[in-house]
Amino acid sequence: MSSLQCVHRDHTISADVIEHPGIPTPWAGGCQITSPDGRTTKRLSLPLKYAFLAELDSAQRASLAHGKWLVDQHLDQGLELALHAAPG
Repeated sequence: MSSLQCVHRDHTISADVIEHPGIPTPWAGGCQITSPDGRTTKRLSLPLKYAFLAELDSAQRASLAHGKWLVDQHLDQGLELALHAAPG
């Protein structure tokens, strides 16, 4: 499955949506954030109340929006994103 990406304030945000077949809302939203220096977060899930969505497109868009909010919190409020160096 292809993943949506965007760049927000020089950070690359990638939607990381996981399918859970057999439930009414099978798409679990989440994202990964890559900083301008190449460090990347682990998968960051949407808050539990909003984590599962019925449609893939909605889950991807919500994941990107959450990533943008996290980047804003990181840059404006000092939120730690737990960025890790790329392997290799």
